[in-house]
Amino acid sequence: MRVMVTGGAGFIGSHVADALIEAGHEVSVLDDLSTGNRDNVSQRAQLVTVDIRDADAVERAFAELRPEVVTHQAAQTSVSVSTREPARDAAINVVGSINVLEACVRHDVQRFVFASTGGAIYGEVPEGERARVGWPTQPLSPYACSKLAIEAYLPMYRHEHGLPFTVLRYANVYGPRQDPHGEAGVVAIFCLRLLEGRPIQINAMRETGDPGCVRDYVSVDDVVRANLMAVAGKIEHDILNVCTGVPSTTLQIAEALQHALGIEAELTFGPRRAGDLERSVLDPSITHEVIGATRSLSEGLADTARWFRDRS
Repeated sequence: MRVMVTGGAGFIGSHVADALIEAGHEVSVLDDLSTGNRDNVSQRAQLVTVDIRDADAVERAFAELRPEVVTHQAAQTSVSVSTREPARDAAINVVGSINVLEACVRHDVQRFVFASTGGAIYGEVPEGERARVGWPTQPLSPYACSKLAIEAYLPMYRHEHGLPFTVLRYANVYGPRQDPHGEAGVVAIFCLRLLEGRPIQINAMRETGDPGCVRDYVSVDDVVRANLMAVAGKIEHDILNVCTGVPSTTLQIAEALQHALGIEAELTFGPRRAGDLERSVLDPSITHEVIGATRSLSEGLADTARWFRDRS
């Protein structure tokens, strides 16, 4: 099939694009390269530089590339940025996504895969609980609100325009190619700081000095498998958590990466960041039924640490 990956020069999108190519699909990448990296894009994929906020540019790309399936990874992905700049977050994640959806309708796209967030959309998950699909959504950041907004649009697009969709709610994704600069994921940031011999800061869950927020960390390899199945129409559920169900504190991640790299770092402790949830852990029972067992955190972190060390 002809598959378009929006955001396909980014961390997750580029892994998805590579796997689609290996599976025999004809792949195009739509990316504005604001956070993505041209070097992440395979020479076997066609890259078109487009900002999804530009509806006319999106339309021209669809007319040229004629995708049969779209997996929509392009987004403003930082909770903290969304808290500081909610209008920018909405312009990219809501208006930009609608531009992509409208182009899908005009060009008879057969299936739409949406990268959503399980790590933010459920809100606070109480101790001992894991958020399942169907759990009440309580978005507490503009980023979570914008993702939930597009989830609400998708049944309308199916009802009015016959566009099938699959929503993949990612937990906290980590792995090779994650950008360790700026507002990136904590695994990439910690790997870089360890390799540069700099201190690691544990941002507080509630009060400075605690072990940090609790998260469900999932390997990008598992995210890729879910996308491949969704592209092929092999996921019967409208919405799927992509997660492990294993809770980990920020301090535990720091200690695991120190062990994987054989490097001890100075640990500092900072205050809570605006927009951060205290605890976000998802229910993986349907995940495991659909895509199989997910990678263990220790194995995934070791491979990720090795990738960063090899490129340091």
